[in-house]
Amino acid sequence: MDGQGSGANEESPLLGHTNGTKSGNRLHKHMTQNINRNWGDIVLLGCYVITGLLDSSAVFIWGAFVSMQTGNTVYLGLGLVEPWAGDRWLKSLTSIAFFCLGSLFFSSFHRYFTPRKRWVLVTAFIIQLACIVIAAAIVSLGNHSADGLHWQVLVPLAAVAFQSSGQAVTSRVLQYGGLTSVVLTSNYCDLFSDPKLFTSGITENAERNRRTAAPILLLFGAVCGGLFAHSPVGLAGALWTAAGLKVVAVIAWMLWAGEPETIS
Repeated sequence: MDGQGSGANEESPLLGHTNGTKSGNRLHKHMTQNINRNWGDIVLLGCYVITGLLDSSAVFIWGAFVSMQTGNTVYLGLGLVEPWAGDRWLKSLTSIAFFCLGSLFFSSFHRYFTPRKRWVLVTAFIIQLACIVIAAAIVSLGNHSADGLHWQVLVPLAAVAFQSSGQAVTSRVLQYGGLTSVVLTSNYCDLFSDPKLFTSGITENAERNRRTAAPILLLFGAVCGGLFAHSPVGLAGALWTAAGLKVVAVIAWMLWAGEPETIS
């Protein structure tokens, strides 16, 4: 009996180690697998809600966009003409600068570590989430989140602009170039230039459907952001809501189907 019990005890750690190794290998394989880009436009379209939510509340409270840099460029131009008239142009310049830095960072990150690896996409969205959480925490805990060029304005503004570029880079990574989530002008042009805009069936023109959904979702986010900005929760409420939506995106990439393995 003692010999049998001793034998079982000697094997148990080995079996546990083997099971742990198998689980680790499965997790490693899952995280290093390339994401299947099919239906990836769903997550990108969800990012339009985030953009509308953040841009509408930010431009109402801070006077500058955090995603749509065309508007910020116009504000910058107006400010350069009359720089002493206000500080909006400096906020816009901050947003543009950090959006550009974010584009450089996220594009380099994806290129260096292989663009569509699951862990790369998950990490990129966790970084975006962290930026929004930092901004939300500063706005929630600070007392000067709407005061001119105070750091409690500029730091959250820079953080959110930085993360916004990650969404645009993801659209390139997944080869949905029209779903940057940070611009609609080209989207409107492409939508109404489509020769099959009114003739193709609902399921027959995926590009048209994406171009139609994008402005609707951004408008929905903008309305929600406006409601937040006019409510007691203010900008902080919009930021925390955006953070929650980013969590959903992270979970989506964790569970997303991978590319089928090729048999050599």
